[in-house]
Amino acid sequence: MEDLLIGHLAFPPALAALAADLIIVALAIIVAAIAHRLIHALLVRIAARTRNGADDLIVARVREPARWMFLLVALGMVQPALHLPDWAVRLWIQLTGFAIPGLIGWLAIALVRATSDILTTRHDLTAEDNLEARRRQTRLVILVRIAVFLILFLTICMMLLSIPGVRNVGVTLIASAGLAGLAVGAAAQPALKNLIAGIQLAFTEPIRIDDVLIVEGEWGRVEEIRLTYVVVRIWDDRRLIVPVSKFLEESFQNWTRSTSALMGSVILHLDPATDFARLRAKAGEIVEANPRWDRRFWNLQVTETAPDAVQVRVLVTARDAGHAFDLRCEVREALLTFIAQEMPEAFPRRRQLPAGALDIRSVNDGAGDA
Repeated sequence: MEDLLIGHLAFPPALAALAADLIIVALAIIVAAIAHRLIHALLVRIAARTRNGADDLIVARVREPARWMFLLVALGMVQPALHLPDWAVRLWIQLTGFAIPGLIGWLAIALVRATSDILTTRHDLTAEDNLEARRRQTRLVILVRIAVFLILFLTICMMLLSIPGVRNVGVTLIASAGLAGLAVGAAAQPALKNLIAGIQLAFTEPIRIDDVLIVEGEWGRVEEIRLTYVVVRIWDDRRLIVPVSKFLEESFQNWTRSTSALMGSVILHLDPATDFARLRAKAGEIVEANPRWDRRFWNLQVTETAPDAVQVRVLVTARDAGHAFDLRCEVREALLTFIAQEMPEAFPRRRQLPAGALDIRSVNDGAGDA
């Protein structure tokens, strides 16, 4: 009776081998997870004791790829102990050939982004004079994108080279890639043009992050620089997407090319009989009372004349483009309010000659012809 019961309870050899394999794999996963958690916790504590925050950023960035690398190493160590058929072993080798380059590429990208985070923390874009910070940040963003692109390209190449069929076909494709390369190059000319322009942009620096531009007739700030296009945030929060090549081939205005501080102008058209001394005194009072003025310079000048009006220009300075724009608007509004309330005679008026004067001039013209 006992022999019969034991016979019924005994597992088939294949099922017993499968159960043993599942247990081994589960134990490998658990050990890898515990080892990763312990080592990561140790690195976090070591990084927390240092004054420099760079190691904290590196530990945070490599956490995820390191977890999967621990798992891959653990499974690779127990793979010989598993009861796998030949096709499963070949599949395992093939998957490993995909996973190892992928994880190495992931880790390399994590290290590049950690380096970017470290350097970004050293660039204070909120400073009043942030020209150098914007220059470094712009170059860093473009170079990081180039590095990530190259790492992804190399990673995909290494993953494809792990497939024997692809290696054999690749030799044939390379041998006959002349015409195909010309066709692909012609089709991808705009993309390649912008890609090369993006690399050139990193070193020539016609624009930088947070630069104030006038492009396509729009006023905005450079919000993001990609390898092939630039995102400009316009004053009303719209986004203007501009190809990188445009900044190397066409003219545009960069208000913060050499410094963040700007000089803005307020243009008014007034009557030629305006009391400019009184208006200049009021303009100085308005500008000096405005907190957006940076105390560097202001003036009021008559810059152009016409038969019925003159052009008056008020120059004011501010520490950056945003303050300069708001300062111009506030000075313009305050001056117009003052003129309307205190100097209405300063608004332009159309003058006409009396009727008699017109007749005399006509007679004189006729006499001259005679």
